[in-house]
Amino acid sequence: MTYSVKETFSPSARALRGVPGAPAPVTAPDPGALAAKVRTLAPSMTRSMQRVAEAVANDPAGCSHLTVTALAVRTGTSEATVVRTARLLGYPGYRDLRLALAALAAHQATGAAPAVTADIAVDDPLCDVVTKLALEEQQTLADTASQLDMAQLEAAVAALAVARRIDVYGIAASGLVGQDLAQKLLRIGLIAHAHVDPHLAVTNAVQLRPGDVALAITHSGTTQDVIEPLRAAFDRGATTIAISGRADGPVTQYADVVLTTSCSRESELRPAAMSSRTSQLLVVDCLFIGVAQRTYDEAAPALSASYEALAHRHTHRAPRPS
Repeated sequence: MTYSVKETFSPSARALRGVPGAPAPVTAPDPGALAAKVRTLAPSMTRSMQRVAEAVANDPAGCSHLTVTALAVRTGTSEATVVRTARLLGYPGYRDLRLALAALAAHQATGAAPAVTADIAVDDPLCDVVTKLALEEQQTLADTASQLDMAQLEAAVAALAVARRIDVYGIAASGLVGQDLAQKLLRIGLIAHAHVDPHLAVTNAVQLRPGDVALAITHSGTTQDVIEPLRAAFDRGATTIAISGRADGPVTQYADVVLTTSCSRESELRPAAMSSRTSQLLVVDCLFIGVAQRTYDEAAPALSASYEALAHRHTHRAPRPS
């Protein structure tokens, strides 16, 4: 089966992005993804909506028994705010949210491991640091996987698999993730380049055209050095993909496909939280494997050739005589 970017991204698809009344899926998300959803959407919520979202995420069992009026009273908000929050979280109405909360509470009652804070103090023993980091990394991967939109992921893989050229934009830690993706794609025979210099990113982006793919990686979704080249690529008709921790971040305005990662908390000791990069790397690996599957006849020989080209650099030295 062959795929084309034109089939995946029609002009009408672009025209519908952000237009009131455009069709949208109404299927409620998995109850287990609720906490991840709250963390992802919290930055875009009003303070009153954040109080509602935090309440249902922190006490799903208690909130599942509350009427819309009772939850509004408990959070010091209004019934309208409660309903809007439920819809923003992906539920058609408050009744659907209550059902999801009840299911989540039942799951937690089965003996699932309690959440462990990942905040690391200056005087924490190293063994505690290892435990906290490992638990947060595991939770980040689970959160990202549970909220990843499969239709968007399929669309991104389809576009990358047939792209004439792929540009990847990222700055700092996100730039490292971009370089990881580009080198993976190069090894299976695709033309891919990662740009961490914002000036070079823009000058390359203006050379793109339909049939090319531009992919931006930004945890905050607000990094102008990444948004600017993605916008240039978007304006020239390239297929654009954004990997972001915010589904409504400015970068998504210029993205045909949006892949959302888990929003982790950062701390004084970890200003660039490793879990942010972990979630991005998971999405990158999903993209790579998806593309490799779809282009297997060409990818497998190319990957073998790259291994053979580097084999002599990994020759083990003969053991010293005893």
